[in-house]
Amino acid sequence: MQNLNQLAKEYRSELFEKFLAVGQGHPGSTFSMLDMVVTLYHAGFMKLDLEKQKFVDKLIISKGHATVALYPILTKLGIIPREDWDNWGVKETSLRVFGNTTIPGIDATSGSLGHGVGLGAGMALSFKKDGSNNKVFVIISEGELYEGSTWEGLLFAAHNKLDNLVILIDINSLIILGSTDDCLALNSIKEKLSGWDFVSAEVDGHDCTDIYDKLKYLEKSVKIMPRILFAKTVKGKGFSVMENKANWHYWNPLTSAQIELCRKEIK
Repeated sequence: MQNLNQLAKEYRSELFEKFLAVGQGHPGSTFSMLDMVVTLYHAGFMKLDLEKQKFVDKLIISKGHATVALYPILTKLGIIPREDWDNWGVKETSLRVFGNTTIPGIDATSGSLGHGVGLGAGMALSFKKDGSNNKVFVIISEGELYEGSTWEGLLFAAHNKLDNLVILIDINSLIILGSTDDCLALNSIKEKLSGWDFVSAEVDGHDCTDIYDKLKYLEKSVKIMPRILFAKTVKGKGFSVMENKANWHYWNPLTSAQIELCRKEIK
């Protein structure tokens, strides 16, 4: 998995430069989940229809402000035109700070938090009814567990035994307002979800090997229930100026010295 870890570093570097060019965005949330999406796309979990150049499995980024994590990946895979990626922050392009379905490879418009599990559950149920083997992956933030709609989606998924639904919870312990423990304590998330008897695993959200192994474990389970991956992550992972800092939910101005430090750290 060394190759995946290196790819993640390259994508972090590319995204950092894009945040600089665009002058806005949500780097803390983007960098906390980047290793998970790198593993999903580059380790074969997302099935690609080569003829149609589109993924038959679905990935919903429920924390839509972090959807930009997918842009360099989809560009590298030939889904997003290279011109769109190169033009972002320079001139007209289809890319936006928040993902939407007008962008190639983006499966759901998101940004209003708390809807990803419900969207994913609906897609997963549709696949089941059609007799399809396709999967639906949903990445949510732990802060979305503050939303009642997330719990409604989990109830629906459990009731319908959607074993083709994989929910990855990005647990970086921060929301815009600060620590989740201080704002509205969630612990233990795993214990709160245990009553549904989901197939679950805990993972280091920045170790691509661990992510791969745990996703394979979830995949191989014969239990007919949704899958949950509890991923412990660091907000702003990869850049010391951003790591574990709630204010880096949003982009902040950087001094020239800070910019050079960020570039040095991600090499």
